[in-house]
Amino acid sequence: MFIIWRARTLTQIIIAAATIVLFMAIFYWQNGAIATLVGQQPPSAIYKVDTNRRIVALTFDISWGDQMAPKVLHVLKNKGVTKATFFLSGPWTLQKSEIAKQIRDMGYEIGSHGYKHDNFTEHSNDWIRSQVTKAEQAIYDVTGVKTRLIRTPNGDFDKRVLRTLHDMGYTVIQWHTDSLDWKNPGVGAITQRVLTRAVPGDIILLHASDTCKQTDQALPAIIDGLRQKGFEFVTVSELLQEASPKSKLE
Repeated sequence: MFIIWRARTLTQIIIAAATIVLFMAIFYWQNGAIATLVGQQPPSAIYKVDTNRRIVALTFDISWGDQMAPKVLHVLKNKGVTKATFFLSGPWTLQKSEIAKQIRDMGYEIGSHGYKHDNFTEHSNDWIRSQVTKAEQAIYDVTGVKTRLIRTPNGDFDKRVLRTLHDMGYTVIQWHTDSLDWKNPGVGAITQRVLTRAVPGDIILLHASDTCKQTDQALPAIIDGLRQKGFEFVTVSELLQEASPKSKLE
């Protein structure tokens, strides 16, 4: 009887311990801690990188129109800026394929800006995967570029969205300096904001959609001002290779 009682007690202890381990695993998984326990950081959005070099990445989001993008490309060419990153939405790429090809042919880096311009946090993981896949295919069909960088519509994300995109092989790119050109606050205001906020390793947010009506006018002074401060222009991918990313989750 004593042996049977000990066996039952041992079985109960094992079951109880296994239950505790299971609940702990669920807790850690939900809080992104399992990756940390095995020596990996949970996925995060990249805002800038830590570097001593005076380099910055000019980035342009495009989701609508065909007037501003050619003007921006014209300024970049005239100013001799050969390195920049454009985040293109899927529908825009299909509708304005010639401009998308021009961006590629001029040697600029291309990333994804998703498909439908909705906040990812308001949709399921399946919806996110479907939208990103559609955008990836559209950009590839037009430009031959397989995107690995993404800027989510409206810069909207949370831990769940980051995990979903990471599992798809994407790196989420945010920004450290927002030009606020999307508010059309005036050419001087856009220029001054960028020049006073830019730091080494910065990712600078600009737009080349038609809703932003002052970007091309502000861009020459932004480029000249950054150069006067000793900055050089690189793509986002080159920036990420420079140093360990400094990232944060909002």
